[in-house]
Amino acid sequence: MALILALESSCDDSAAALVGSDRQILAQAVVGQNDVHRPFGGVVPEIAARAHVEILPGLIRQVLHEADIAIGEVDAIAATAGPGLIGGVMVGLLAGKGLALSAGKPLIAVNHLEGHALSPRLVDKGLEFPYLLLLASGGHCQLLEVRGVGDYRRLATTIDDAAGEAFDKAAKLLGLAYPGGPAIEALAKDGDPQAVPLPRPLVGTKEPHFSFAGLKSAVQRAVASNEHRPEDIAASFQQAVVDCFVDRTKRALDASDAPSLVVAGGVAANAAVRSALRQLAEDHGRRFSVPPGWLCTDNAAMIGWAGAERFAAGLVDGLDVPARARWPLDPEGEKVRGAGVKA
Repeated sequence: MALILALESSCDDSAAALVGSDRQILAQAVVGQNDVHRPFGGVVPEIAARAHVEILPGLIRQVLHEADIAIGEVDAIAATAGPGLIGGVMVGLLAGKGLALSAGKPLIAVNHLEGHALSPRLVDKGLEFPYLLLLASGGHCQLLEVRGVGDYRRLATTIDDAAGEAFDKAAKLLGLAYPGGPAIEALAKDGDPQAVPLPRPLVGTKEPHFSFAGLKSAVQRAVASNEHRPEDIAASFQQAVVDCFVDRTKRALDASDAPSLVVAGGVAANAAVRSALRQLAEDHGRRFSVPPGWLCTDNAAMIGWAGAERFAAGLVDGLDVPARARWPLDPEGEKVRGAGVKA
């Protein structure tokens, strides 16, 4: 068994974990920064980066202590090298480089999106390549064929806002606290998902991609009208996002022969999203897999597992590997035009 010490710092969660290639998580720790960023309604990159500097060293010591493992017993160091807020990415990657250099261990630079993409395999032993993945998070919304470690084909992306970004913006319009996803989901439980007529951008079109900017603007108009209860706006917004997911994913399923449908990323923690996509997979005769909620949000366990998969494939990196703000999983993917395309 290979043992990976993993670090994650791509946004506003500082995390460390010890993960084995046998899928055992020996220890993990995550410290969020929601309280710090909440007054600003979103993540402030400079504040996040400084917090990572203060938090990560203690988390590394904590997981090593909890697992009763010395750094010399670790087989490799995995650290998120992008994409993300570049200041935070640099903090975690430099910490990983320092540990690798001082302990004489290989460094594995992990793509944060690959961490999400492979995370279901950490808990689902029966999930084999290839599979169709809906990756929906605060910064990305993509449909990908996951063919193997480091082998991805992008079928669709967002041409403006990511789904998680739309949740945050809709929550802010409703006066809800950051982060917006859980706040919208909680409020939507008491609302009518059919009460507010909101658009479903690109639904029913031949266009393969996602768009959420128009939906966000419609929420803004609904709030300003004072004609609807906040609960109904939240429920209707959530249902609109679900409908977009189902329509776009159905289109991808029709174009792919992958035997499994997987959903991952922070938005995959939403119960309505999980339920609708599970039903879609059943309707298409596909196996369905989704990580538990704690593994959907940013964490180091998924980085450790991606590191273990890459280590097993002989994919290690030099200490000169760069931190990247952008790092597409499919560099050869079609160039898409849009106001905020997330590659």
